[in-house]
Amino acid sequence: MLPENIPTVTVRGRFLFPDGRPLSGSLTFRAPSQITFPQSDVILGGPVVVQLDAQGAFEVTLPATDAPGMDPAGWSYTVSEQLAGVQPGRSYALLLPAEQPEVDLADVAPRDPSKPQYVAVRGASAYEVAVAEGFTGTEQQWLASLVGPAGAEGDQGPVGPAGPRGPAGPAGATGPAGVVQSVNGRSAADIVLAAADVGAIPSTAAGAAGGVATLGADGKVPTAQLPATSGGGAVTSVNGKQGDVVLNAGDVGAASATHTHTAADVGAEAAGTAVLLAGTQTISGAKTFSTVPSSTAAPTTANHLARKSYVDAAAFAGEWAPADHGLLAWAFDPVLGQSTALYPGSGPIRVTAVILRAPATINRVVWFATGYAGGLTAGSWAAIYNSAGTRVAATGDMSTAAYEPAEVHTAGGATISSPLTAAYSAAAGIYYVAWRLQYNTTTGDGPMLLAAESGAGSPPNQFGYTVVRRFGVYSTGAASAPASINVAAMENGANRFWCALA
Repeated sequence: MLPENIPTVTVRGRFLFPDGRPLSGSLTFRAPSQITFPQSDVILGGPVVVQLDAQGAFEVTLPATDAPGMDPAGWSYTVSEQLAGVQPGRSYALLLPAEQPEVDLADVAPRDPSKPQYVAVRGASAYEVAVAEGFTGTEQQWLASLVGPAGAEGDQGPVGPAGPRGPAGPAGATGPAGVVQSVNGRSAADIVLAAADVGAIPSTAAGAAGGVATLGADGKVPTAQLPATSGGGAVTSVNGKQGDVVLNAGDVGAASATHTHTAADVGAEAAGTAVLLAGTQTISGAKTFSTVPSSTAAPTTANHLARKSYVDAAAFAGEWAPADHGLLAWAFDPVLGQSTALYPGSGPIRVTAVILRAPATINRVVWFATGYAGGLTAGSWAAIYNSAGTRVAATGDMSTAAYEPAEVHTAGGATISSPLTAAYSAAAGIYYVAWRLQYNTTTGDGPMLLAAESGAGSPPNQFGYTVVRRFGVYSTGAASAPASINVAAMENGANRFWCALA
């Protein structure tokens, strides 16, 4: 790590074949044999060699070539390219002034090998030219000298067109009531309305035949106004019973709701319409239950209900399941085939799909690191996306203590995980786990993650007639988890990294 008072420049670049495949190799940045920084009590020496990563990219931070107080001064880097399959390698000079802290090599490297070598130099500013021509004073004084005195006020121009009409003002106070012009559609000097004019019944119809009934002082219709056919006599029997009649469920052909009953309790007719709590019964037609029926016994025929524990046992048939390891779901069982360990690369977004077979609450994203000394930098994150590519959960910045993968400072060979910012209640389905790690590729401080071995260069990514992306990569990274990803635009990548949910 260079002292903070030494200005630096970060140089990036990417090398590809004409067909887009990444090149491999290295670049060497050579400074003078030794550079002394007296103010920092530091002496730097030797070349800096940086390797291209799996995407053909590199990034390196170097001292600026115009750092104040260094000895010697006025020097440039000599850049040598050693690229596999590209002969001969180029060599050219490169200035890295501190005023441009980030440089892409494609913007400053010579493009035409037939042209002579050159070193890009910084031109003088207008202020510096003015000083060279004899101006004395600060840069602010020079800028002020460029402003001349105010000119004379010009003649007033013609009056412009009228502007648009402004908004209406507030409503005034309500005036006095006007004279009635009509009542119920009638206009006359003396208006007289009948009951029919206001949708009412004439008072003469109350209690009269063909009219309406009235209420007595007790709030009831008097007996004299009731029709003769409306009954009013005493009940002589109920369901064939007389006296003080008490009916039960059997008397009305119903099943009792107060005790466990059998077919004998409810009778032959009720047994065909009620669900029995004991005994054998056939229930026909579609039924909706507020609570799903359960069974304590294992199924013995194809149409029997099966308990979840039985289904889980049958599905895995003696194999290890994610739940056996304290996980909700994983990309694949890492011991069923050859596995390897790979750096995911600093910057790109890696993606692995997992299937959640049952609804669950997700709290963490889990990986397996075969070697990891820590060293993640800002812009490292992980997130979970549904099958449509919409983000449903995410971690915070994993370079911070709150979200960095657990046990990151071990010697490797262990499960690591990072918590979500909030637990996510997930339905069953396919989810895409995406993550981006930022770390120093020169020192290799990023994690080596467990991945599926592939002798063919790329394991199969999709099967069958339904296209489902199972893993991939986005070469262009993002500083934070995007709100959505385009699953169809995912690049196949070259490896399937293992991950899980917990």
